[in-house]
Amino acid sequence: MAKAAKTAIKTKDQKAAAEAKNWTKVIKAVRSPKSGAYTFKEAIVHKDKIKEYLTEK
Repeated sequence: MAKAAKTAIKTKDQKAAAEAKNWTKVIKAVRSPKSGAYTFKEAIVHKDKIKEYLTEK
């Protein structure tokens, strides 16, 4: 029975799983103007907009 339940879950959420693969977690190092230390900003960005996110200030 466990295999049947797993199969049902996989087939029900295939569309959501396919859409989720288009998103990426991006971690960007940002330098603080006061102290000069680096901080990290995390964001979940669509895979087509990664370069735009990294080039913006």
